Amino acid sequence: MNLKNKKMIQPLKKYSVFIVFTLLLFSNCKQAQIIEVASPDETKKISFLNDENDDITFSIHYNKEEVIKTSALELFSDAINFSGTVSVIDIENSSENNTWQSRFSELSAIPDHYNQLKIYLKLGEGYVNIIARAYNEGIAFSYEIPEQNNITEIGLEEKIHYNFDSDYHVWSTPKREPRKLTAQGEYKKIPLSQLELGIERPLVIEMNDSLILALAEAKLVDYARLSFNKGTSSKYSILSELDGKMGEQKQDTITGAIISNRKNTGIKVHKKLPFQSPWRVVMIGKSYGELLENNYIIQNLNDPSKIADESWIKPGKVLRETTLTTDGAYAAIDFVSAHNMQYIMFDAGWYGDEMKNSSDATTVTLDPKRSKGPLDMQGVTAYAKEKGIGVILYVNRRALEKQLDDLLPLFKEWGIAGIKYGFVRVGDQDATAWLHDAIKKTAEYGMIIDIHDEYRPTGFSRTYPNLLTQEGIRGDEETVPNAHTLITMFTRMLAGAADNTVCYYNKRVDKMGSHASQLAKTVCIFSPLQFLYWYDKPAASPEKLDGLWGDTKHIGNEPELEFFDAVPTTWDETKVLYAEIGEIGVIARRNGNDWFVGGINGVTERNVELDFSFLKAGQNYTAKVYTDDETVNTRTKVKIEEIEINNNSKLNLKVNSNNGFAIHIANNN
Repeated sequence: MNLKNKKMIQPLKKYSVFIVFTLLLFSNCKQAQIIEVASPDETKKISFLNDENDDITFSIHYNKEEVIKTSALELFSDAINFSGTVSVIDIENSSENNTWQSRFSELSAIPDHYNQLKIYLKLGEGYVNIIARAYNEGIAFSYEIPEQNNITEIGLEEKIHYNFDSDYHVWSTPKREPRKLTAQGEYKKIPLSQLELGIERPLVIEMNDSLILALAEAKLVDYARLSFNKGTSSKYSILSELDGKMGEQKQDTITGAIISNRKNTGIKVHKKLPFQSPWRVVMIGKSYGELLENNYIIQNLNDPSKIADESWIKPGKVLRETTLTTDGAYAAIDFVSAHNMQYIMFDAGWYGDEMKNSSDATTVTLDPKRSKGPLDMQGVTAYAKEKGIGVILYVNRRALEKQLDDLLPLFKEWGIAGIKYGFVRVGDQDATAWLHDAIKKTAEYGMIIDIHDEYRPTGFSRTYPNLLTQEGIRGDEETVPNAHTLITMFTRMLAGAADNTVCYYNKRVDKMGSHASQLAKTVCIFSPLQFLYWYDKPAASPEKLDGLWGDTKHIGNEPELEFFDAVPTTWDETKVLYAEIGEIGVIARRNGNDWFVGGINGVTERNVELDFSFLKAGQNYTAKVYTDDETVNTRTKVKIEEIEINNNSKLNLKVNSNNGFAIHIANNN
């Protein structure tokens, strides 16, 4: 493949270079030189080759099999001439083997073990360093543009051409086009040759029954987001490219979907030298379950926490206050206080119409379409403080972008615990940089964050753990059937936490699955901020029938609600027991001495055998099992059984179509 074809280079920009990763790297002489790096367990490897045209190419191996064929990273610059002879100046090898602790993850002790290769290159008249890491969990690489030739800033475009030997199936989000949601879109299983513009990451690729890959991104902070498309570099290729700049961002006022078009050609990033790109990641596992258990590779590629004292950051469960009234807020605070929840949230409408640029988030000015009030914000925050409950405010990006520096000290004065960012801009470098800078600013004022709509994580919550969760998921607001949730669990959830907005009494639950499967979602869909009863309100809350919040119901006193009361939102240990994408998913997670198990079933009735060998040997446990049962005389039809188990126990459950189950396992010792 001749990557210096001028027909490819000239339409894009002045100077370009192809950088590729395969078995051998050749310097100016024709003598072959092996340059590669393997994972600590030696099962994954990235290798490098320079062909007769002085191109640098990469390939990736798993258990000595070449799973990604000779592929290429292509860079275009408006300031540095990268075209010409490729020379290896130096090579550095290093290793890391440590463990870091987190209160906000799916594991409390996270292993960070890799071997690293850094290649210093002279490319034509310019210099680029390639950094590659081989983890037991997968491969990551990035490029670094050092200071050179008195150049202080460059414009850059990047394309990566991943080549494969067959038309493997991938799990794809929708094509990116006006009025379409991609990050919150519906997944489809298609051949990679049918990929279309703007497919979200992680992109999961089914190689065979015992090999699954996911192309992902990590440490996206001040750069354009990448997305995927059908490639043209070989018969079976995937193209990764950066998002172009968006002009004035127009959004659908209901869904938040972008109406404006994005610039797809030319320079995508402007950076001061020196800088390092975000990480391009290839997650590799024998199964969907292994990929999910090992998704901490994304956080490992981010910087450690910049917050010296994290004690004020509190994960927890949240109740949305749907009436936007003082009485409703007091009732919500009393409810969450009595049910081991930690926050209430005021959603859109508390400061006016969120979609109008004129709405002022420094004032409590109710949108009359949503509430007639009254709402005494400072009275509510004072009462919440007495009860040990935090108050979160939703703020649309229109107000955030205009008023953030005024809002943060004001919200601190009001006693606000956190902000839910809504309809944020995503994609181009300006949007990315603004959002992550806003997260840093919010941390300075001691507030947690939930980012909604199209934002997907790339591990920044390790560096700023006040970013507790984000959306970027096709969640319960979209009336998602169990089968699609079972796709989400093993695609979107590879990227990190997702705010699914769990429903319970709303009529859409019967369309999605069942009440027991709703209980299970609090275990299966990880989120340090877990929103419960999304469309529901406490029994003591005022009646509100305007319909803007959907089919609202009063929360009842069904016995199984004890599971919501007990379930935590962060974990010490995670085990995937069943992982058949779109079919069945069962996840067990430990917090302290207790285990919680969530099981979600798709359309096929099945028998599920649970093996409790993950429990400690020699310990006795009491398990409360919550299952769907139409004979139970409650409106939710959830049966509760209590059994004694140990690590030798097995439990057989018959799970009907679109049903689920949840289990709380308490240590008796």
